[in-house]
Amino acid sequence: MAGGAKVRYNSGMEQKRAFLTAEWRHLLMINYEIDPVFLAPYVPQGTELDQWGGRTYVSMVGFMFLNTKVLGVKVPWHVNFEEVNLRFYVRRWDGEAWRRGVVFIKELVPRLAIASMARAFYNENYVALPMRHTWLENQPNGENVAAYLWRFERRWHYMRARTVGQAKPLTAGSEEEFITEHYWGYAVQRDGGTVEYQVEHPPWNVWAVKDVVFDCDIASLYGTEFEQALQAEPISAFVADGSPVTVRQGRRLELE
Repeated sequence: MAGGAKVRYNSGMEQKRAFLTAEWRHLLMINYEIDPVFLAPYVPQGTELDQWGGRTYVSMVGFMFLNTKVLGVKVPWHVNFEEVNLRFYVRRWDGEAWRRGVVFIKELVPRLAIASMARAFYNENYVALPMRHTWLENQPNGENVAAYLWRFERRWHYMRARTVGQAKPLTAGSEEEFITEHYWGYAVQRDGGTVEYQVEHPPWNVWAVKDVVFDCDIASLYGTEFEQALQAEPISAFVADGSPVTVRQGRRLELE
């Protein structure tokens, strides 16, 4: 386990009250290999880096939040909005099986209230910026176009891709399954502890993509430690159709 920490298994973790329900749609995922040394400072206590095919991944993910409710209530002007995040993958042994999860380096949203709430409840690194998106479906050549844009330091940054063919179910053991099938979130707290929360959704269908573009001032927004990885050619990219999701209330891990 990261930092040598042991975790007492708590069977009460599952089926905690839903904190947030929504639909996540049109998820554009651009995936890069990174040297694990750059992620070591971000790995929450009680977890360890999760790899696929011997590689350590970071992903740029852009998607739409739709029909969002917090504790069962729709907040006016905060129901439908974009999110773009930089994330990596960890796992935790719960005493019986591995829990595969994600850790967010930074999450961008267009509403200050959303960012403030996420920081308050989970200590997630949310930042509020002006944002836009494009989803063009069934273009004349059969393509879909997904694009997410955010304004930072007086210019627009963006990620964009065009799909190829039809959306297909995930293949067991595939890279796409590894990227999408992490059903836990882990957040480092201000005192160094770790909060774990469960994310529920059915498996998604995915499109292959072409003409992937990621245009961003990486050092200014994410830090110089991510420049080398995110300026390289991505290992892969795809678009997932998405689904309804439930994010359950978190609980602090009991570390020993």
